[in-house]
Amino acid sequence: MNDQLKWAKSSYSDSEGGNCVEIALADPVHIRDSKSTHPGPELQVSPASWSAFVTAVRPGA
Repeated sequence: MNDQLKWAKSSYSDSEGGNCVEIALADPVHIRDSKSTHPGPELQVSPASWSAFVTAVRPGA
């Protein structure tokens, strides 16, 4: 895991501590559960794959 990454929590994550996802936009894009960060599992995908995912799940897509 890279300590240099700037992590951002999903705007859809609730304030009760559940369903929290964080991403770090880099190459590759890093995705993790905000409740399990140090050290914790992390998914890495290409920027193109992340863009395709966001496009597919965007409302109205």
